Amino acid sequence: MATSEKAVQEFDGQDRRDPSGRNAYRRSIFSVPVTVTVSIGQKRLSVQEILELQPDSVIALMSKVDDPVDLFIDDKLIAKGELVETDEGQIAVKIVEIIEKAVEVE
Repeated sequence: MATSEKAVQEFDGQDRRDPSGRNAYRRSIFSVPVTVTVSIGQKRLSVQEILELQPDSVIALMSKVDDPVDLFIDDKLIAKGELVETDEGQIAVKIVEIIEKAVEVE
C-alpha cells in the first residue's frame, strides 16, 4: 500500500472504517472543504506600476509556461504540479509531487 493510501485509510492509527462513535467524529474531518490555490508565478511591481495598469496591460511573470506550479492550502505548500488542458478546454493541474511536510510560505 502506498504511503498516501495508508494515510487516507488510517487516522491516528485507527482504520477509517471503524464504526465506533469516536472514529465517526475523526472521519468527519475528511468532508471539511478547503480551498486549494495554484500559484503559476509572481512579479514584484511598484505601487506606481500597479496604478498605471490598464485593460490590456501585460504583466510578465518570472516563470515560464512549462515550469512547475505550486499548490497551497492557506499559506502551506502541499504539492507541485504541471498545467494541463482538459478535454473540455479547461486548465487543470497534474500533480507531480506531494510535499511530505507542508511548508509555510510567507
